[in-house]
Amino acid sequence: MKIIISPAKKIATDNFVKEGTSIPFLKETKYLVEELQTYSVDEIKSLMKLSDNLAQLNWQRFQDWNTNDVGQALLMFQGDVYQGLRAETFSKDDFDFAQENLRILSGFYGLLKPKDLIFPYRLEMGTKLKTSKGKNLYEFWGEKLYQSLKAELLEGEEIINLASQEYSKAIHLKKISNPIITPVFKDYKNGKLKVISFFAKKARGEMVNFIITNKIKKVQELKAFTNLGYQFSQVTEEGELLFSR
Repeated sequence: MKIIISPAKKIATDNFVKEGTSIPFLKETKYLVEELQTYSVDEIKSLMKLSDNLAQLNWQRFQDWNTNDVGQALLMFQGDVYQGLRAETFSKDDFDFAQENLRILSGFYGLLKPKDLIFPYRLEMGTKLKTSKGKNLYEFWGEKLYQSLKAELLEGEEIINLASQEYSKAIHLKKISNPIITPVFKDYKNGKLKVISFFAKKARGEMVNFIITNKIKKVQELKAFTNLGYQFSQVTEEGELLFSR
């Protein structure tokens, strides 16, 4: 089983370590760094639609890249998904299971394993950064992320898609013949089931936590998920696993 998730905008500034694994797309990341180092603070602000303070912070990060402290990817991301994921509570066995089965998509680093060492950064997959490969990061990465994931998959191995659409489309899942399972989390609001972004993000993180801490290897076992009060409802016509509360 391979689980894919999105990164987060919010990055930790105190989870730095020296031990971990190497990022798989170092050449590509270096290219992006060198490109972004030519941007001014105002250009970074415009490109990423940031505040003055965040533009200055991330401009400085690109200037200082490779001299900053690094941390393991799974512990560096701090957004809603990662609050639900709670990687800081993982045992060594949990982290080893995550290293084998969990992959984090990134506009800057490509495809990360949990223990890969990364510098703090900000570069969303949807950013329209022009490169020699095209007008945005989807064109920059092309089929590299798809090929990387495909090379890891065993015959018939399931992919649990817990990434946002912005990131999952960068990996061309429709080209992969392996079974793809997408859990969806909806809340009743005004008598109707709706995806509420904040709650859905935390639920996706909780699902990752559930899989890793229980060492789940079969899709059927996902239906036992009850974190945050969600309950398995049905398999939708699109083949999604619907959880509701």
